[in-house]
This record gives sequence, structure tokens and C-alpha cells, in this order.
Amino acid sequence: MNGISGMQLSELLMKLYGNSAEAIFFFDRDGNVLGMNDAAADILEEDVYRQLMAGQSGAICQTCKGYMSSDELQTCASCYMSKPEEDISSFQVYFDTKGKGVIPYSASIQTIDQENGIRAFLLRDMTHQFQTQEELTQKRMMKRVIKAQENERKRISRELHDSVAQEMLSSLVDLRVLKYMNISEEALKKLQQTEGSLMRLLDDIRHLSVELRPATLDDLGLKAAFRTHFKWIEKNYGLMIHFDTGLEAERYGGEVETVFYRVCQEAVFNALKYADVEEITVELDEQNETLQLVVKDDGKGFDLHEIEPKGTGLGLFGMKERAELVDGDLTVESVIGKGTSIRLRVPVKRREDA
Repeated sequence: MNGISGMQLSELLMKLYGNSAEAIFFFDRDGNVLGMNDAAADILEEDVYRQLMAGQSGAICQTCKGYMSSDELQTCASCYMSKPEEDISSFQVYFDTKGKGVIPYSASIQTIDQENGIRAFLLRDMTHQFQTQEELTQKRMMKRVIKAQENERKRISRELHDSVAQEMLSSLVDLRVLKYMNISEEALKKLQQTEGSLMRLLDDIRHLSVELRPATLDDLGLKAAFRTHFKWIEKNYGLMIHFDTGLEAERYGGEVETVFYRVCQEAVFNALKYADVEEITVELDEQNETLQLVVKDDGKGFDLHEIEPKGTGLGLFGMKERAELVDGDLTVESVIGKGTSIRLRVPVKRREDA
């Protein structure tokens, strides 16, 4: 026994039985409960516990809500308790527990006394594992959705830039040629109006193309994409953006760059819409293999504890969601009358070249 006496082993097994977080039941071959540890008693409603301890046949069925078979998620067909001669090393079962509702358990049944037909029934709460698995699945699904969105944005952006915008530009050239032909003053005036309309439409198309997915982000990286975006903001909205960067690398992983660009884009537009300021500061740098973005303003600020902050609130939610996809941390600090600061930090141990 590897240096452990029979008495010591018995004491250890009793401690395991009494202190285990797993629910342990002992049944006879007729399905009657012979005993249970405290963890098992804690998950049972009082009336079920009394019936089990009184040896009432089938009392376990009052708390068991079925097990997972190869055909059904929850079923009572061919109940695991109906075959006293069969040991089952692992299966999933659902119990209606005291104060917690229906909980999934990983269960096993093993005969420990063949002569007397005594079996041990062990239950391990799988709630935490299921929650972790669900969170991981949701995260993976969200990554796929966002990646698909970005790819579609890129496709449409390229199509607008390379096809629609080029066709518009070609039409403008044709109109300008017509201006030098022998046409009436009225027709010339109409051509000039049409040219102006096409120019405005071409600008809108180019802006929409950049908003969908800036080519500079894919071709040149974060710094170039930020500078291009900030120039456009300053030109069209008059918001001055002080951009300070000290990046050690020119390029990062495509997913990381996308998250930083979208978070910055949302943070800047939030400041533009709600902060009531004429300038903001954007900082982008890398320290200790961590890429960090800070967007600060000295504007109105807002109460972080408000249930429904000004606007939809979906902007902050979306930023946090994107940060989590790259194992990042997004923090928001805001004081009414003193401004808002949004900080995104993401570990970037492995960089990808463009």
C-alpha cells in the first residue's frame, strides 16, 4: 500500500468521503440509498432527502431530470439506475437541486461490493465547465462574425474604390470634354451643375469606401490609417486631433490592428458627438510587449454608473467586446465636466509583418 497502513487508508477514504465537493451516494442493488455524504445531502430538497434516507424506492427520480443518451439530451429511457449489474464510468445527468435549479453533472456508477450489490454514485457539478465552454464558443463565433464583417467591408470598399469611383471619374472626364465643345450657354451651365453633383458624389463614395475599410490599414498599418482618418475628421468636422505615437514595430497582426482601428474610430466619434470639445488627444504606443491606445478629451464627461448613458451605449459595449476578442483590456474613465479617457491594452508578443 505504498507505506500506508490499512487503518490510515481507511481514515483517508473517510476524509475524502466527508470533505469531497463531489456528491457521493451509496445504493443497493434495488436502488435504495444506503448513505450519502454532506455534498450529496446539500443538493437535495428536504422531502427528497427524507424519502431517500427512509429507503423509499424510486425517490431519486424526484430530483433526477434525466441523463444524456446518444439519442437525446435528456431522457429517462433505460435509466442508469435500472441495471444494477452495470458500471458506467462517465455520463451526463441533470439534477433539480436545492436553491439552484436544474444543474448538469458528470456522473459515474461503480460497484464497490459485488457480493452485496452495493454501488457508489458520484456527481460532479459541471456548471462552471459548461459556462467556460459557452463563453469560449461565443468568443469564437464572435471572432468569425467580426472577421466575416471585416472581409465583406473590405470587399465592398475595394469595389467602391476600384469600380464605382473609377466609373464616376471617367464620367467626369467625359463631361469636362463636353465643356470645350460648341454648345449653348444653357447646356454649359447644366454641365457645370452636373459636374459639381458628380464631384460631391465621388467624394461621398470615397469617404464611404474609407469608412467601410481603409486601404491604408491593410497596406500601411495603424499609424498611416490613424493619420488618414484624423485628417478627414479635422477637414470635415473641425475637430483637432493631437496624435502621438512611439510604436516599436510598423505592423501588428491583422486582427489586432483591426480592433485598435475600430476602437479608436468609435472613441473619436463618441467624443465628436457627445464631449462638446474642439480637440482631443490620441496616444498609441507599445511597452513591455503591450500595445496601448489612449483617447482623451476634456469635455462634458458622463456618469459611468448611469444605466442608460447618453447615446445608445452600444459603442462602449462594442469596444469592450472587440477588446476581449484579442485578450485585451478596455477601461473607461469619465468625470462629468472634466472629460473622458478610453484606454485599450492588448498583449502583442508575436507581431506579423505586412
